[in-house]
Amino acid sequence: MLRRTLLPALLATPALLSARAQDRPLPPHGFLFGSWTGGIFPAIETQGSVCFGAVTMIVTADVVMRASSLDVAFRQRLVETVALAPNGVEIRLAPIPGRAPPEAGFGCDGNPDLLRVVRRGEDEVVLQGCNEFPFPLRRCKG
Repeated sequence: MLRRTLLPALLATPALLSARAQDRPLPPHGFLFGSWTGGIFPAIETQGSVCFGAVTMIVTADVVMRASSLDVAFRQRLVETVALAPNGVEIRLAPIPGRAPPEAGFGCDGNPDLLRVVRRGEDEVVLQGCNEFPFPLRRCKG
């Protein structure tokens, strides 16, 4: 009896969760959520496994990760605040206690805790003033 009552609820849960997620507005940096290529080098391929094999930045609601030329692991930074800016957002990253490791930031205007993102289109952004990311980033798809 218990199985019969739980099964419909379990099957309906993904649909309910996606409906609730659609009702919730995205945060200001929601357009950045996902995997991005380029930045460090020109973005050429944005489709499929070729792009996902060359990801240089990943953005979630609470974390921004960047590829590192010194290590195989991504550098992870917690998002402290996000503010709307003309044509994009300004993301303040939580400070790293003590001495920051190499490539902890994005090389932006000498401040490792600041990331200014200019939106150039649906799937292209520029990290303004970030000398370590001189090229535009493009979203990986599919």
